Amino acid sequence: MTEIKRKIHVIGINSFEFQELPINLQNLFLETVNVAIPDSYFKEIELWADRNSQQKKLLFASKSDKNLISWIKSQKNDVVLISRGDPLWFGIGRILLENFSKEELFFYPSKTCVQIAFSKLKIAWQDATFISIHGRDSTKLIKTLKLKPSTLAVLTDTKNKGLEIIQNNLLELNLDDFYEFWLCEELGLKDEKIRKLNVKHKFPSDISELNIVVLIRKEQHIKDNDMSLFGLKDSAFKTFEDRPNLLTKREIRIQILADLELPESGIILDIGAGCGSIGLEALKLRPTLDLLIIDKRIGSKELIIENSKRLSVSPLDIFEEDINNLLHSNYINSLININRVIIGGCNKNTKLKIINVLSKKMNSGDIFVIPLIDIQIIKDLKEALKENNFSVSLNLIQTYKSLTISDGIRLEPNNPVFLLKGRKVI
Repeated sequence: MTEIKRKIHVIGINSFEFQELPINLQNLFLETVNVAIPDSYFKEIELWADRNSQQKKLLFASKSDKNLISWIKSQKNDVVLISRGDPLWFGIGRILLENFSKEELFFYPSKTCVQIAFSKLKIAWQDATFISIHGRDSTKLIKTLKLKPSTLAVLTDTKNKGLEIIQNNLLELNLDDFYEFWLCEELGLKDEKIRKLNVKHKFPSDISELNIVVLIRKEQHIKDNDMSLFGLKDSAFKTFEDRPNLLTKREIRIQILADLELPESGIILDIGAGCGSIGLEALKLRPTLDLLIIDKRIGSKELIIENSKRLSVSPLDIFEEDINNLLHSNYINSLININRVIIGGCNKNTKLKIINVLSKKMNSGDIFVIPLIDIQIIKDLKEALKENNFSVSLNLIQTYKSLTISDGIRLEPNNPVFLLKGRKVI
């Protein structure tokens, strides 16, 4: 095996002040003739060489592409490659490791731009999420935003309209009021600037190419008078921190509320309610209804109470209980008539039991609405409704949301949902 004598020293920097480098790295820079420098830093680093080094250096302006790899391979002597922050954190390090042996490479990381940003914002970052859309597909950004992390740092890409993509994705996913948007520019440099922007407004025109974005989740203080009459945003509802998607999405919720044909008065049951989004919005539309909400998940009652306060509505009762334990209870038996029932969440046998028991307390014109994602149980549920004198209709709801990506716009499908509706005819 040929012994490798050349060394590739990859030095991370935070500023363009030569004196801010540790002494050992200053000496390494001065002793090495071959130096590769990112295009955007070239003039500043060239000044380092002119001011501090007595020997003439061979400087290469790098665009972090195959030409850089070819240049390094052509050098028989040691090479210094200037990077930004930590070369092994969304930096040139990964590409170098793919093209050179570990024995050749030596990394000298400095603080990452994210470390600096979080220290300037004075927030902890051990639980933060980090992604890069710099020279990368922005699909991961969309997936991450859907999970609604508490803090998200995004390495942007000015050439591919990175800031515009982030802004549009927040608006498209109805997260414009969910996060504080902090733009951090020229971190560690003399022109450093940190400012909080409003994603609903046009961004300033004087933004530096060296920037990152930090999104910090806000405390939600939603007022009832700020809400629309119908079709509330998903962000209007609080949900479980570890299960952010445990609510019926707006597009499906709108159709369910329409299919319920809400009367001015009567009793409505929301079973397997999650965070209560369907029943509570129904009560907002028809305040004189008596709403019973049932969900067996621990903590669901507290969550539904919080969402009731947000919508300024008052359910008649909230049960943190398995519906199987309630169906033959004195409470259910005491109800003379039940006018509307939404069945979500539970398994097929429980759904069948709900239909068979509650249909006896429903009169002509009363309605079941059952959202389903499992096509295999539809036949049994339809038969149970028909046997209990319900006319039946079935609709498939499939919606798409337009999302901005680096190449333009794509349509992303929401999960298809079947809506089974039964109306009692006798």
